[in-house]
Amino acid sequence: MKRRNQPGTQQGCHHRVVIKFCRNIFAALDYGALCAYHAPMNQLRIQKQDYSAMNVVLGDIAEIRMGYSFRSRLETDAEGDVAVIQMKDIDDANLLHPEGLARIQMPDLKDRHLVQEGDLLFRSRGVTNSAALVGRGIGRAVLAAPMLLIRPRTEIVEPAYLQWFINHPATQAALAGQATGTAVKMIGKGVLDGLEVALPPLERQRLIVEIAQLATREAALLEELRGRRKALIEGILLRQATQA
Repeated sequence: MKRRNQPGTQQGCHHRVVIKFCRNIFAALDYGALCAYHAPMNQLRIQKQDYSAMNVVLGDIAEIRMGYSFRSRLETDAEGDVAVIQMKDIDDANLLHPEGLARIQMPDLKDRHLVQEGDLLFRSRGVTNSAALVGRGIGRAVLAAPMLLIRPRTEIVEPAYLQWFINHPATQAALAGQATGTAVKMIGKGVLDGLEVALPPLERQRLIVEIAQLATREAALLEELRGRRKALIEGILLRQATQA
């Protein structure tokens, strides 16, 4: 007889919530097609146009500029008025860790150089040319060169969607094909300016981001479940081995 999963476990609950949310979001994504199916022919054409993506170049939907170039080595000051974001402050999951930023004194720094919530911080050099998203509460911070700053036009593109698109394996492969350099690969501003971006309507962008986040959460939960299951089995086997 097959043993049923025990109800009420935290892992099982989280997994069911993720699956339910994904189903709801996919249903929402298909809502436009469903409405179009029941609409008159002229409305169907409008509905199809509303839910179709257009291809644009990144330079048309975002401002792209080089990070701040420091002329000399950073002289850190724990009481500094400006935090400096460097490549080392972004982890392999493309998350920025503001708590560990170096601070310096830059009283004359112009506001136009400051990083804002919703900006993307792009790794222009190295094996991975991905982007991190700046969240709330960043304070006065400046991005150091050679990283590139991408400031999306939020009236037409969601910053989180643009981050997802840039970090997508297909986009990463396209960028890698245009990288220059031998020992250290580099993506220049001109390459980013001309990067082709699929741009669906804002509503669909938000749904795509939500699904991607849920998929990431699901993968993390499944990995945790696998680890706990392995530990449980190993514990049971050890007890069997040492049992008198």
